[in-house]
Amino acid sequence: MTNGHTESKPLSKGEIFDLLRNQRRRYVVQYLKQDERPVELGDLAQQVAAWEYETTLEGVTPEQRKRVYTTLQQTHLPKMDQAGILTFDSDQGLIQSTDRTRDISIYLEIVPGYEFAWRELYLSLGAISCALVAALWVGVYPLTTVPALAWTALIATTFTLTAAAHIYYERNMRLGHGEQPPELSYGADD
Repeated sequence: MTNGHTESKPLSKGEIFDLLRNQRRRYVVQYLKQDERPVELGDLAQQVAAWEYETTLEGVTPEQRKRVYTTLQQTHLPKMDQAGILTFDSDQGLIQSTDRTRDISIYLEIVPGYEFAWRELYLSLGAISCALVAALWVGVYPLTTVPALAWTALIATTFTLTAAAHIYYERNMRLGHGEQPPELSYGADD
């Protein structure tokens, strides 16, 4: 495949965000992260159209597919190829991921409008734990009826389970994780 990018020059955060601010380009990355083999432009356009129009592959109309196909071919894929996010062979209609496709994952985590406030949860758990430790230190009844080791185990277990839930949630919010982009699963708009 031929392309005009220079992978040795790293992209700035601004360049990455500029390239990926478009939903269609994010959908391209989602598709490429699912299967790292070269993909045909027609197959890519069909899937992107299905995601955009919230339908099945079979439910995509020829007009919808053509609209997506044309803009991918003429605008989005050449721009992404130039940046090294993928390689696009316009003569053969083949697209393939690059090392940069995988490297930009950190910039593609989707944060829905109703994002759970993990920082506030951790801060609250920390404050409650500190208050509990202080109450136990000064001997506040009825807290002292439970052994200190049991309170320690409760605090450690609470933080561990919360962190595990956080990790699980974050993994489900990354592109390439599921069969469809996270922004479709969580209803975020572009």
